[in-house]
Amino acid sequence: MKKALIIVDMQNDFCEGGALAVPGSNEIIPYINLLMEENEYEQIILTQDWHPADHKSFASNNGKKIGDNIILNGIPQHMWPDHCVQGTFGAEFHKDLNRDKVTHIIQKGTNVDFDSYSGFQDNNHFVKTGLDDFLKYHDIQLVEIVGLALDFCVKYTCLDAAKLGYVTCLHFNGTSAVNVKPDGGKNAIFEMVQNTVTVLG
Repeated sequence: MKKALIIVDMQNDFCEGGALAVPGSNEIIPYINLLMEENEYEQIILTQDWHPADHKSFASNNGKKIGDNIILNGIPQHMWPDHCVQGTFGAEFHKDLNRDKVTHIIQKGTNVDFDSYSGFQDNNHFVKTGLDDFLKYHDIQLVEIVGLALDFCVKYTCLDAAKLGYVTCLHFNGTSAVNVKPDGGKNAIFEMVQNTVTVLG
């Protein structure tokens, strides 16, 4: 069974000191590097939040407060601080992440009107990123997923992978939750397990 490692959004803005820093984000980087060093993957894929500066998920572009929740183009949207803006330092991958074996990068969140938590598609479930096509082209059947943040982009990437028929494994030690809601991380794990995602220690 051919397998791939998907590393979700290990970017400066989600790491320590970033605009949308996830607690414990820097601590998972050595674990992710070790996975790449000790395992044989057919493909190692990075997803990258890559927002235009006027992205509608930013509170600043809607006259809203960070943390507000609105309906945007017919779907719920959490209001975030400006983050991972195309071409900025915050959008770059963290310098400590070993990218020597990375084979492909998927950029997401490029549509100004829709956010994209999943590495596979926008939140409106309409615009695909090309990740599914890439995996199928390389005959990948099993995906292991790590990165940031557990309760948002990692969760939705895992759920979509499972829905698309991949054997889907989450490395618990390779992710961390932003916990917008206090139990966000715990609830994300529960939801994933219910949807055939295997959680590895």
